[in-house]
Amino acid sequence: MLKQRIITALMISLPLVAVLLFMPPLFSIGLFALVVVLGAWEWSALLSLQSKWYRVMYVLMVFVFLALAWRYLRDPAYLPLLLQVALLWWVTVLVWMMCCPQHKSRWLTAVAGVLTLVPAWISIGCLLLLNSQWLLFMLLMVIGVDVGGFLFGRRFGRTKLAPRVSPGKTWEGVIGGVLLSILVIVAGAYWFAQPMGSFLMVSLLTVVMSVVGDLGESLFKRHAGLKDSGNILPGHGGILDRIDSITAAAPVFLYGLSYLGVFVT
Repeated sequence: MLKQRIITALMISLPLVAVLLFMPPLFSIGLFALVVVLGAWEWSALLSLQSKWYRVMYVLMVFVFLALAWRYLRDPAYLPLLLQVALLWWVTVLVWMMCCPQHKSRWLTAVAGVLTLVPAWISIGCLLLLNSQWLLFMLLMVIGVDVGGFLFGRRFGRTKLAPRVSPGKTWEGVIGGVLLSILVIVAGAYWFAQPMGSFLMVSLLTVVMSVVGDLGESLFKRHAGLKDSGNILPGHGGILDRIDSITAAAPVFLYGLSYLGVFVT
């Protein structure tokens, strides 16, 4: 299983890095739009809809929101509000998991899919238009906390992080993941010539919210009685299982870059 996960991760990450570094930003934005549409299809399975046509209609709805969002991408009149809505949404998910993880609703899950996928795509698009290196750095942070959480969790994991949401995750794993991501953050601060203190604060908040994104998807999968969102990626599950952390990290990181003055809205 671990070998398959590594092989699949390499098959995804190496071409992705090449695309981000050498292809025009608009091509990469379109590629991520395709990923989001595939993610919307998997999200429609979390709604427990009886007909595939209903699932198709949900995907089309998400696509319409993406098309509308493209019109306002980086629009100074709309982007700050959208990022604030995204931040409020992920804080709501955190409170939801802490207070009433057993509460579920098909309508809430449907809205959750839009609030999860659309702001993430807009944020990714803005990072690409700013500089693809920022997106690569964010991905490295998320990968760092994911890999560190997996390794430290297997070796030292004892204390459950959110047993009613994702029984396999532990506090020891999260701490190990954050420690590994700090190495990436320190290197990033030097690479982008950013002040260490404020850059560390913004990046650590991004890392923490990526964990919330991971748990958030686990919450909705548990409500739907699913272990994985799909099986398109051997050893990893579905598209959502790979981008869950990114959906929360992207808007938080972009908002943080605006705080640092790197990204101007």
